[in-house]
Amino acid sequence: MLAGWAVVPYEDVDYVCGGINHLAWYLSFTHKGRDLYPALRRKVREDAAVYNAEQVRNELFLAFDYYVTESSGHNSEYVAWFRKRKDLIEKYCTTGTNWNPGAYAYILNEYLRIKDTWRDGIKEQLEAPVKLDRGHEYAASIFNACFGDGDLFEFNGNVLNKGLIDNLPPECCVEVPVLASKRGLDAMHVGPLPAQLAILNNISARIEDLAVEGAIEGDRRKVFHAVCYDPLTSAVCSLDEIKSMVDEMFEANRGWLPQFKGLES
Repeated sequence: MLAGWAVVPYEDVDYVCGGINHLAWYLSFTHKGRDLYPALRRKVREDAAVYNAEQVRNELFLAFDYYVTESSGHNSEYVAWFRKRKDLIEKYCTTGTNWNPGAYAYILNEYLRIKDTWRDGIKEQLEAPVKLDRGHEYAASIFNACFGDGDLFEFNGNVLNKGLIDNLPPECCVEVPVLASKRGLDAMHVGPLPAQLAILNNISARIEDLAVEGAIEGDRRKVFHAVCYDPLTSAVCSLDEIKSMVDEMFEANRGWLPQFKGLES
C-alpha cells in the first residue's frame, strides 16, 4: 500500500519496523537510499482518496511522523483519540475505504450474525479437502528457513525485549525484525524509538505486563489497575465504571478463571 502511494516498486523498498504488536512503526522507509516519507506526507495531505483509505493511520502518521502497521479499525481501538465521542466515531471509524475502517462493534455484530450457524461453518472446514498450496501467511517460510531448505527468511516477529528496543520495558513483548535460519531465530536490535512513539508503546506494554502479572498471581486488583490505564477505556469510562465493568467480566468468566479467588477487584 505505502509503496503504491509513493509510486515505487514494492520489491525495491527497504524499511525497518519496530514497536509492539499492532503498534509497530516504520522507523525508516526508503527506496534505493531515498527517504520516502516526504512523498508519503504530501500524498496523504493532498490526495483525498489516499487519506480516506486509512483515516486513523493517516492521522497518526501526520501527528507522530511515522507510519503504523495495523489497520485503522484496530488502531482506533488502541488509542484515546478516535472513539471517545459519537462525532469522532462517525468521522474516523465509519467512512474509510480500506478493508477495516473500524465500524463500531464490527466484531460483535459479526459474532451475532453467525451465532446460530458457526458450528456449520466449522463442520464444513473440517470436511473440506486439505489444501497444501502455500498461502499468504509466512509460518511455512520460517519453518523452511530454520530446518528445511536453508534459505534465510526475514520477518517482523514478536519476541521478548532483551535489549532490542532501548526505551521499552525489559522483557516486554516487542515486534522487531527477526532473521530465521538454521541457527534459529535471531531478533535484531532496533535501538530507541522516537520519544513520541515510545510514550504510546510504553503505555500498552506496561499495561500488558501488569495484566499478565495479575493473571499469573490471581490478583484481580492488578487486572483492574491494568484496565484503568487502557487508553480508550480511560478516555470513555470513569474509574467506578471501569471497576464495575471488570467485576462484571470476572463474574461472567468465573468458571474459566479459577486462580482468581476474590469477589471484587
